Amino acid sequence: MAIVHEDYATDLSLDQIARRVASSRRQLQRAYSEIGNTTFREHLTRVRMQRAADMLATRGLTVREVARRVGYRQPAQFAKAFRRYQGVAPSAFRLNGAGTSRNGSGILATGPAVYGGERQAA
Repeated sequence: MAIVHEDYATDLSLDQIARRVASSRRQLQRAYSEIGNTTFREHLTRVRMQRAADMLATRGLTVREVARRVGYRQPAQFAKAFRRYQGVAPSAFRLNGAGTSRNGSGILATGPAVYGGERQAA
């Protein structure tokens, strides 16, 4: 959904998106489930973690700054989510380079990612 890709750094909620697209929360939940085989929260986290990985790999930003730029108020919360999604801490990700991924993006794709509408095993 384009709104998530544009506004991932804000305090985005499914209710806000529903209002913006004149839909109901339940309709959006169904669409995420049926079309994307995911949930809104998983999609938002995936977008945030992919953007964070890009920033860590290509910019001279601190982990704290990356956390803020992708919508986390607490760097520790961001680091925990990043580690869960990527399998390494943000600082280790930066030190080891971007690594390689199944999708060729240079982003480690070990988290609960969905590619091409299908959930991929970690």
